[in-house]
Amino acid sequence: MKYLIVLGDGMADRPIKKLDGKTPLMAVDKPNIDFLAQNGRNGMLKTIPDDMPTGSAVANLGVMGYDSHKYFKGRGVLEAANLGIKINEDDLVLRCNLITITNKKIKNHSASHISTSESKVLIEALNEMVKSMPEFRDVKFYPGISFKHILIIKDGGLKGGAFGGIDCTPPHDHPGELFANLFVKPLSVDGQNNTELLNSLILQSQKVLQNHPINKDRVNSGKDPANLIWPWSPGTKPVMPSFKDLYNLKGAVISGVDLINGIGVYAGMDVVRVEGATGLYNTNYEGKAIAAIESLKTHDFLYLHVEATDEAGHDGDLDLKMKCIEYLDRRIVKYILDHKGEIGDKLTIAVLPDHPTPVEMRIHTREPIPFIIMKPGESPDDVQIYDEESAKAGSYGEIEGADFIKFFIVSSS
Repeated sequence: MKYLIVLGDGMADRPIKKLDGKTPLMAVDKPNIDFLAQNGRNGMLKTIPDDMPTGSAVANLGVMGYDSHKYFKGRGVLEAANLGIKINEDDLVLRCNLITITNKKIKNHSASHISTSESKVLIEALNEMVKSMPEFRDVKFYPGISFKHILIIKDGGLKGGAFGGIDCTPPHDHPGELFANLFVKPLSVDGQNNTELLNSLILQSQKVLQNHPINKDRVNSGKDPANLIWPWSPGTKPVMPSFKDLYNLKGAVISGVDLINGIGVYAGMDVVRVEGATGLYNTNYEGKAIAAIESLKTHDFLYLHVEATDEAGHDGDLDLKMKCIEYLDRRIVKYILDHKGEIGDKLTIAVLPDHPTPVEMRIHTREPIPFIIMKPGESPDDVQIYDEESAKAGSYGEIEGADFIKFFIVSSS
């Protein structure tokens, strides 16, 4: 048996007045995903525990079958793994966004998806800043893709537990809010030093970034400047069992984002690189689909992740989110259905998001998401279309977290 998960990040939503009370999944034409719903079994999945942050790391770990309470040690450390950054056990690793501030408020979490080439120059300038300031001697920035970067505090994880004793706010969850109200907060006395260091670093970054030539050029071109850093999701190096040890399957991941690839690294999966995989609406859908079929010829399990719907949700762009769902349907799912015969007749396919990212809220939410599992030889339930309401009538009912993988893999074995 071969297993394929197609995950549309943030694809689920809430009813929208502009769509006459429908969600984007209800409103778009998606014949290929609906075909899977008609020929598979459906249900609802609670991917984020009530006591965990509503982040993609927590949700995707759960979908892959990992207990997020045990294995979630922060998002930044997962992304660092994909970038090949060496991490010591005592280092505190954070995801670090380049964001846009207007009138002291967060305008967006991505500096309007600043280019990788521009952001690399800005990260170099920030590293020059910390080298010149003794109080930041243990700090180093590492460039990633677009607005997504890594910040490491040497020995910052020695105190305060796995999360450095601090509480950091994800910038994408607070558009339009005063950034000064969202500063890092200590969770314990041990986290006070990390708190003071990071808040000072945020303020100092503004001095470097706001007058940088890159940002002056962006403003002159009518683009949002990357005029502040925002560190969040702190953590230390996790220790995870491999996916093969857990399920005796050789696995691979395909994604345009460091987070999912980083989970794959720690899970001992192969990371399949697809040229043009951007994590945005312009990602290489066809390239991912082709790579999926090829990867399943040599692997037992594939996690195919598409970020575009999540970013459209964070941007509050309804039309783009609907277009990205259609792209997922026509440019990935259709290709896989048309070519699945190349890998034999025993392919189990699942389609689902990791969490909702409602366009009217622009943040992640934790309500259950709809899922499909189509297994060869298994009779379908009565669900005919795939969306947040229809899946509630599915034969799986509502399940939680890592139970999904048990239905997907274990019960098929």
